Amino acid sequence: MQFTPDLLPADLIGTLIYRPQDGTFAVSKGPIFSNIILADEINRAPAKVQSALLEAMQERQVTIGKETFALDDPFLVLATQNPIEQEGTYPLPEAQVDRFMLKLKVTYPTKEQERVILDRMSETSPVKRIEPVMSPDHLHTARRLVDQIYIDDRIKDYIVDIVQATRAPEEYQLPLTNLIQYGASRGPRST
Repeated sequence: MQFTPDLLPADLIGTLIYRPQDGTFAVSKGPIFSNIILADEINRAPAKVQSALLEAMQERQVTIGKETFALDDPFLVLATQNPIEQEGTYPLPEAQVDRFMLKLKVTYPTKEQERVILDRMSETSPVKRIEPVMSPDHLHTARRLVDQIYIDDRIKDYIVDIVQATRAPEEYQLPLTNLIQYGASRGPRST
């Protein structure tokens, strides 16, 4: 979904549609009701859209009118972000940034990569249909298998120490205070 400055929360989550025939309202669900959302240029959307997306990412639900709807499982948000210095961008709230597992910085391609891109984009052959490689049920099965993997308490403690050291490196006698802007995020969230 292309995020733009004129995007409204209803464009993302959906809205109530009035039915004049019987004087009722019907829910029209938006594109957020998918397993995977690609939020292109996420930081171009205004605060109210960011708030609606944050509810979906944090609570795994959205509210339309007075009704709350659970989102499908799995639910995953992928996003692209324009550099914050560009005109028409908004900084993302820390609570929302916290919901992303990782951030990749994409730089300009090399001259050779640029040529490959040019060659690929100049072909007019029809786009091949993408076939699914797994279903949500397969993913749930994989998650259950991962939950069965034994992790010793010493390894868990080591992981916690690493995370804590990013927040307070001086407590671990690490000279990293000037190198870390934000420590690691809070622990796992229940889903």
